[in-house]
Amino acid sequence: MNSIRAKVKNVSIGRERLVVDLRDGRTLSVPLAWYPTLVQATPKQLKRWRACGAGTGLHWPELDYHLSVEGLLRGAREAEGVTRRLLASA
Repeated sequence: MNSIRAKVKNVSIGRERLVVDLRDGRTLSVPLAWYPTLVQATPKQLKRWRACGAGTGLHWPELDYHLSVEGLLRGAREAEGVTRRLLASA
């Protein structure tokens, strides 16, 4: 199936892996270390994702962070300098 049509069904994030299930039956599993912004996030923040772009991307509103399914399929890592420093709440 064309990567442009690939849409997110579910996301799970473990200590070392980001796993994205697609509606077409594929499962993508990538090292979480590729996305330092996600590594710095709390478990609570990581659980609060939503699909965006008609299902072709992922968005973590609290982190102001997006990933595209197309980028995941290409093996794209977080661009250098993108990492957001997450501040602990006071």
